[in-house]
Amino acid sequence: MNLTNWRHLPKRAAFLLTITSSLFFQVSCQTSPPENEVVSAESSSIVEYEIAELQQGYKDGTLTAREVVQAYLNKIEEVDDSGPELGSIIAVNPDAIQIAEALDKEMKEGKIRGPLHGIPVVLKDNIDTHDKMPTTAGSRALANSYPLQDSYVARQLREAGAIIIGKANLSEWANFRGEMSTSGWSGLGGQTKNPYVLSRNPCGSSSGSAVAVAANLAVLAIGTETNGSIVCPAQASGVVGIKPTVGLVSRSGVIPISSTQDTPGPMARTVRDAAIGLGAMVGVDAGDEKTAASQGKFHKDYTQFLKADGLKGKRIGFYKAPLGANYKVDSLMLKAVDFLKSQGAEIIETDEIGGRGVGANSFEIMLFEYKHGLNEYFESLGPDAPIKSVEELIAFNKADSVELQHFNQRYLEMAQEKGDLNTQEYKEALANLMKGSREEGIDKVMNQHNLDAIVAPTGGPAWKTDLVNGDSFQVGSSSPAAQAGYPSITVPMGFVGELPVGISFFGRAWSEPILLEVAYGYEQGTKHRKAPKFLP
Repeated sequence: MNLTNWRHLPKRAAFLLTITSSLFFQVSCQTSPPENEVVSAESSSIVEYEIAELQQGYKDGTLTAREVVQAYLNKIEEVDDSGPELGSIIAVNPDAIQIAEALDKEMKEGKIRGPLHGIPVVLKDNIDTHDKMPTTAGSRALANSYPLQDSYVARQLREAGAIIIGKANLSEWANFRGEMSTSGWSGLGGQTKNPYVLSRNPCGSSSGSAVAVAANLAVLAIGTETNGSIVCPAQASGVVGIKPTVGLVSRSGVIPISSTQDTPGPMARTVRDAAIGLGAMVGVDAGDEKTAASQGKFHKDYTQFLKADGLKGKRIGFYKAPLGANYKVDSLMLKAVDFLKSQGAEIIETDEIGGRGVGANSFEIMLFEYKHGLNEYFESLGPDAPIKSVEELIAFNKADSVELQHFNQRYLEMAQEKGDLNTQEYKEALANLMKGSREEGIDKVMNQHNLDAIVAPTGGPAWKTDLVNGDSFQVGSSSPAAQAGYPSITVPMGFVGELPVGISFFGRAWSEPILLEVAYGYEQGTKHRKAPKFLP
């Protein structure tokens, strides 16, 4: 990562002291300071400021966007590129300081763009930005690929005042390239580490996005999910992740896997910040026909649904199928259910969600849509695109010295063998998936029991990263919502040893307001998150 283009600036003495103290405090694994060294409460929390706190600082003149952005860039260099070497950031925006200066000028003139004015954000590196950063999906094949325009998500964020300070590493091609893959690894960015215990895996595919937020390298990060790629890394890094209803957030300019299941979503340290990020991203986009269904269903301000007593009177289904794989996770989950009850929620147990063959149909659809979507994306890069088809990508990987050293590209090869989206095989799989995951899945369970939401453990404690044998999943609950294209929110639920685990709330299409009520009520009543220590 080339950091030589960063510009230095004078900082106010107090702000510099707090940032420097915080960096020392966190990089040294948060051991107790010597008796002759003073570490104030503020110095240990300044880089954990929430969006509202930063914007209050801008308003009262104690902070500038330029100072804040420089502090985050310093933190990236100190913690991600050296120190613990988290490997979560794949590229830094060389214009970040200049953008921050422009936003400071606008604030002085009384102009506030939107709810993210002056807020440092990182994007998963499968989301197009039309700037000096390439968009790569972590692949060496796209190392010098510069999209011709911003993705809809990037454009919305900029219009809301966000400062895109970098691109986050990811599981290459969003973890759908080949068998026995290792989450958080890409040929271009290397291996992302879990910030809590560095030998552990960050889960994928939005690995870098989750780690960047957890390690205070950005206030907000944007990930993408097809099945588990927001909620799993969010829970493994002890942060909040929102996987929206498919169609609530545009996918135009996002390197695809499945148009049926793909969606971008926000990741943050708190439910409130994630809700602010979600409101800044939504909207009907002519470039993504699925967003037309969100008309009249999206909200520009999701913070209106954040209620401390959001659990009171809710009927919540307890999805028990993920239990039994890890008794430590089960114990935390049962405690969480007891807490939900104590806050006035009624719990109804359920063991099954979804009809037969849902998983097989989902996989089949992903292969068809992967080929179609990637070929369309490569075409969008114009005549100078470094890769012009899935066939060319497969050939590039075979010839490359790095790409296939740890796992194969079987899923790319299987996708290349598929026909187009007019084949009967694809149409039948899609119809069966929609029926099995919706009509016979989440909708059936929620209608039968008159539920407001469903709850389950998001996942288990992070496994040790293993580039030989690949990932080692134990617990997961992402599939019902992912396969239906329905929303899900994960919130920290506690720790197994030093490793965080999460709890997921999911439900019907467009039910983000209810899920936010429930998730916020749980978060505010428990507040399980704590900053990572970068343990070896």
